[in-house]
Amino acid sequence: MSAELLYASMEKLCKLHKSLYELAVNKTDIIKTGDMDALNQLLKDEQSHIAAIDQMEKERQKAAKALAPHIDQPTVTDCMDRLSTAEQDKITDIANELVQQVFHLKEQNNLNQQLIHNSLQFVNVSMNLLRPQPENINYGPPKKTKKSSEKSTQGMFNSKA
Repeated sequence: MSAELLYASMEKLCKLHKSLYELAVNKTDIIKTGDMDALNQLLKDEQSHIAAIDQMEKERQKAAKALAPHIDQPTVTDCMDRLSTAEQDKITDIANELVQQVFHLKEQNNLNQQLIHNSLQFVNVSMNLLRPQPENINYGPPKKTKKSSEKSTQGMFNSKA
């Protein structure tokens, strides 16, 4: 019974990660077009997916704990000893599929992060071009003022009669 619960929770986790991956692919297109309203909606959808994944992970942990009660936080590998060969094969297959989904999701999120970083760099460069640059506040040679330029035009000798 617990093996079935473990498999079912892992299968749901796999489906949720696949759906989250599809959202990440859509996010790439939205970032490219720059549609902020669609991006905000997509972020809300991602948050609901993440909450569902968290809930499924808790169910998976419960099922794993039922299979391996002697371990505080049992992993899928810890549960394998208590399963039959057929159940082990099923669990191994779904675990490998879940690992692949997480890997693809991670790659897509890295791409999205790079796109957002590049967009922010472009915005910063544009803003720097539009803003006036502050004067240099560092110490340096004094600037020539109007009086110093008048002194240099009076000649070599500056005498008053």
